[in-house]
Amino acid sequence: MFAVIKTGGKQYRVAAGDEIRIEKLEGAAGDTLDLGDVLMLGSDAGITVGSPTVDGAQVIGELLDTNRARKIIVFKKRRRQNYRRTKGHRQWGTVVRIAEIVAPGEKAKTALKSTTAAPKAAEAPKAAKAAPKAEKAAAPKAAKAAAPKAAAADALTELTGVGPALATKLNEAGITTFAQVAAWTEADLDALSETITGLKAKAEKNDWINAAKALAK
Repeated sequence: MFAVIKTGGKQYRVAAGDEIRIEKLEGAAGDTLDLGDVLMLGSDAGITVGSPTVDGAQVIGELLDTNRARKIIVFKKRRRQNYRRTKGHRQWGTVVRIAEIVAPGEKAKTALKSTTAAPKAAEAPKAAKAAPKAEKAAAPKAAKAAAPKAAAADALTELTGVGPALATKLNEAGITTFAQVAAWTEADLDALSETITGLKAKAEKNDWINAAKALAK
């Protein structure tokens, strides 16, 4: 038996035992998931086409891994405008093994399970529910007054190569002061480059760390 399913806006032809890579799904390795709408079923008895889906049909898959695909390079150029832009992109995806195809009227042999499901509200400890509201009101005002003020944000655009757009991206990533930039390590640059493409190369080219140390003083 085979089925055509739709997940992540794409369609896949699958059979029991197949391993396919689809758009990223939430879950951990070992979870069994319902893989979405079943558009068509096929077997020795014939083909059933849904309108648009086959009612009662189900395709269950085991989540094997969630990772990123190989990097693709996106290069843009405008002739005679001195404009060139190179960006890299790695798309997230999930690898699943088709565990079972369930036809209408049949009962699934594989139980669905997800280790990442949020805990139910009923499981919250009763002691937490019974906590008196008076305890919240009793928080000392002195403690609030003693809380340190957040450091004022610096104008990151003073760094060579940092424009308003890049400064906004850095602020969204939690980088708002020269002191934070001055404290960057190799690991920090690698982590930030995952979300801000080309950041590490720009930082090394323009020596942002030493420049930030001077500006922080």
